[in-house]
Amino acid sequence: MSTDPQRFEILLVPEHVEDSDATSLADAAIRSAVVEATGRRGSSGYPRYVGHGLEADIDPATRTVEALLVDGAELDYGLSARVVEPPADR
Repeated sequence: MSTDPQRFEILLVPEHVEDSDATSLADAAIRSAVVEATGRRGSSGYPRYVGHGLEADIDPATRTVEALLVDGAELDYGLSARVVEPPADR
C-alpha cells in the first residue's frame, strides 16, 4: 500500500514569481487544478496525478513536478508549476 499523498493542487504561475508562500502563489496563479493519484507511475518513475486538464508526475517527497502536460500539451514558456496542499473544501 502506497503512503504517497492522494491529492495535490498544482498552481501554474509566471516564471518570475519567486515567493514560496502558498497564499501568494495562489494569488499569482493563472491556473490551478487539484490532481489525484492514479495509482500508476509516469515515465519519470514518479507517481502520476491527473485532474482538470493537468497530468503530472510528482515527487511526493519534495513536491516537485517532474513531468507535466496541460490540456495534452507541454507547459508554455514563461510558466512554472508549483505544488501545494489542496484546499480542504475541495
